[in-house]
Amino acid sequence: MKGIFEYDSPLMTALTSIGDCICLSILWIVFSLPVVTVGASTTALYSAAYHTIRKKEGALWSRFWGAFKEDFKRSTLLWLPVFAVLALLTVDVFGLRSVPLSAGALRGLYYVLLVLWSLALTWGIYVAAYAARFNGSAGEVLKFSVMLMALHPVKMLGVLLPALAGLALTLLVPFMALILPAAMFVVFSFTTERVFRLHMRPEDLERQKSSEASESEEEKDFNDQ
Repeated sequence: MKGIFEYDSPLMTALTSIGDCICLSILWIVFSLPVVTVGASTTALYSAAYHTIRKKEGALWSRFWGAFKEDFKRSTLLWLPVFAVLALLTVDVFGLRSVPLSAGALRGLYYVLLVLWSLALTWGIYVAAYAARFNGSAGEVLKFSVMLMALHPVKMLGVLLPALAGLALTLLVPFMALILPAAMFVVFSFTTERVFRLHMRPEDLERQKSSEASESEEEKDFNDQ
């Protein structure tokens, strides 16, 4: 029984991860409130979810704040087209919901728009993930995120399906919004990181591993001081 409550026991590790997800989700919600900061906060959300919660590298706040601050300008530029596409499709979908769908053409258009909205949502997640993990201009991030989705349509479902499930659960149980944003991005990272590795050169993979190890040591030294 004593071993269950030790720091590195499976139970305590799970409870720590849940607590980290709650803290990170609240950070994302608070930093997204100005709306124009959603891009930067979402990029920071992915960075902290992947590095801190999944990989156990560094402190949650320092990872989130560092990613938010360092990539604010580029992530804000990335958010504008993603938001525009999602907003337009959302308005169209809800607009058609209020129209009787007895006509075959309208019903078909409604489902087409739902598919496009789902693709746009997935694109936004890929954009945040790519921006959090790689350098490049805003245009390059937008272009490569679309290319990765097109090249790996089956793996794309590993992002889309959890996202739809998370949204549905949040609508049914609103307080789940306090944990699901971070938890879903941890889940997304298993698919996106697998896709990224497929297109990285071996030397880039080694360089990235060395960089992550160095960052982890620096953050550990800082927190120990």
